[in-house]
Amino acid sequence: MMLGSWIARRHRAPAIAFGLLLLAGCNESSEKQGQAPQMPPPAVGVVTAAKKPVTEGYTFVGRVQAVNNVNLVARVEGFLQQRNYTEGQEVKAGDLLFVLEKDTYQAAVDQAQANLASAQATADNAKVQTDRARELIKNQNVSQATLDDRIATEKSAVAAVQQTQAALEEAQINLGYTSIQAPFDGRVGISNFSVGGLVGPSTGTLATIVSQDPIYVLFPVSDRFILDVQQATGTGRVEPQNVAVKLTLANGSQYPEVGKIDFTDVKVDQNTDTLMVRAVFANPQRTLTDGQYARVTAERKDPVQAVVIPQRAILTDQSGNFVLVVGEGNKVAAKHVTTGSNQGADIVVQQGLNDGDVVIVDGVQKVRPGQEVNPAPTSEPSVPAGGGTAPAGGGSGQAAPAKPAGN
Repeated sequence: MMLGSWIARRHRAPAIAFGLLLLAGCNESSEKQGQAPQMPPPAVGVVTAAKKPVTEGYTFVGRVQAVNNVNLVARVEGFLQQRNYTEGQEVKAGDLLFVLEKDTYQAAVDQAQANLASAQATADNAKVQTDRARELIKNQNVSQATLDDRIATEKSAVAAVQQTQAALEEAQINLGYTSIQAPFDGRVGISNFSVGGLVGPSTGTLATIVSQDPIYVLFPVSDRFILDVQQATGTGRVEPQNVAVKLTLANGSQYPEVGKIDFTDVKVDQNTDTLMVRAVFANPQRTLTDGQYARVTAERKDPVQAVVIPQRAILTDQSGNFVLVVGEGNKVAAKHVTTGSNQGADIVVQQGLNDGDVVIVDGVQKVRPGQEVNPAPTSEPSVPAGGGTAPAGGGSGQAAPAKPAGN
């Protein structure tokens, strides 16, 4: 029995050893099968940053304002006798708009004229008496005291003439106030009083007249934007004559006239940290109306050379905007950039990129700095630069002509 057991164990030992070798081979084969094949570098679409002629522009929210805007008020009291215009009508400077009842003021003028005539007669007689006294005193026919009295009387009469003359002028001025004329060319609004109503300085506005052509557009520009413009230009200012101002109306249409900046406020509004800028536009078709909303775009008149890349290449982190570029060995690197205005689907890069840098446009979300990539020119061409705008005060860098001033 013992011999049989020993023989059995001798036969099982090679079988166990063979089984262990077979199991090890299976494990090794499984490990080789579990290893993933090495992935090739991810493909990305790239463009080469290049300088192009661009016209940088920035957009602001503006309001149309009439150059002249006056509330017509009666300067004397009286009954409204005539209204000589149609509400909403355009009038010329000097056109008669309202007439107040004149009778009382004409009577005051007539009385003042009579008083002046009486005072003048008194003054003329006093002069005659003074001249006679001067002749008589030569022969001692009147006393010196008499001459002195007559000289004083003449001076008093002359003063009375001047006083009545002033009263006549005042009466004539008041009579003139009964005719209310247009102070400038413009359009007259609705009348607040009907003919026959009693009006005067305390009754308020008769009507409002606003000028039509030319016309202003005012828009606020942020203090930060002004500083960015000054730093970007290098000269500390932007000349108004180098800025073209364009308008987009509320319905999205483009206003055909190009405006120019003619005024920049002298101080920043502390409540909003903005500086008010004013542009003047021709308004021959009366398209612009006082108080109207408009989107203002301030652009450089002359194109400048600037690095332009597609907008979709721009990424943002806590430190600002950046792009991913392909460097030596097709390795990805990040570059922080300062952006300018939009140029269609492209954007101006003011700082951070050089002409010739290879920028990743497609596939930016699947790569990271330091990673090797397989770059290829993007299949989608960028929109040609020119005439683009960017909202002023945005997160991207700003260097555009909105200041002589200048959201």
